[in-house]
Amino acid sequence: MEMKTVKKWSVLFLGILTAIVIADSLSTLLVAAAGMTGWTRFVASFILYALLFFAALYGIERVTGIRFFWCGCSDDPY
Repeated sequence: MEMKTVKKWSVLFLGILTAIVIADSLSTLLVAAAGMTGWTRFVASFILYALLFFAALYGIERVTGIRFFWCGCSDDPY
């Protein structure tokens, strides 16, 4: 395996891990601050986590240039 491939996969893994940590901590704090309990807490936490996860990935992508949302299409702007 080439070092370029290893670096690419490790950066991708670290970016996704960072997005997970950011989304989890923010969704937990926001739901706890809202004072939700029971199933509403679960649903709100799940939806918030998903939104924050993709927002964090998009933000990391825009700031660092790492491409998470890439389809390989010919009309891809990158």
